[in-house]
Amino acid sequence: MTQVKPMRADARRNYERLLKAAVEAFAAHGEGASLDDIAKRAGVGSGTLYRHFPTRQALLEAAYLDRIEALALRAHEIARERPPGRALGEWLGELGLGLIQVRGLKSLLGTAVTGDGSAVATACGTRLTAAAERLVRAAQAEGTLRQDVEPVEILRLTHGLATASELAGGGRPDVRRYLTLLTEGLRPGR
Repeated sequence: MTQVKPMRADARRNYERLLKAAVEAFAAHGEGASLDDIAKRAGVGSGTLYRHFPTRQALLEAAYLDRIEALALRAHEIARERPPGRALGEWLGELGLGLIQVRGLKSLLGTAVTGDGSAVATACGTRLTAAAERLVRAAQAEGTLRQDVEPVEILRLTHGLATASELAGGGRPDVRRYLTLLTEGLRPGR
């Protein structure tokens, strides 16, 4: 078994700055964003970028995975701070915005949720599904979410919500509007 050597502190900082710059660049310019510009935004040379990410695809996947992990982590943070039904609604709003803000992330989510795609897409789907599972089951136990709703359905609906919101302008008010329409239909009958 090969030992993975931990990154030096400066290498780790460069890696994190590159990921942050990549997410911003991909959000602004799509998947074709200039890698040289990403390196400049991160304050590193192109050689450093290529040492960490030998291909554009590797950088895209790492940026998407980083964003997905942040969204999944956010689900757990919100779950500690809010009652279950409210936590689910707040997280779905953040997830919807996240899908709009990072171009290409929506299609990655769609692939991950349907089970097709790369190992990274599958890992992303697994992380989001686990986060959704926790929030969905808690909201169902609380009685604020229908019992027949599955976590993967919530993710698929949020993917659609992000697409609809983007067509309407893609801002926070659009996401909130569509999320309200969606969540009203997910509540148990009275």
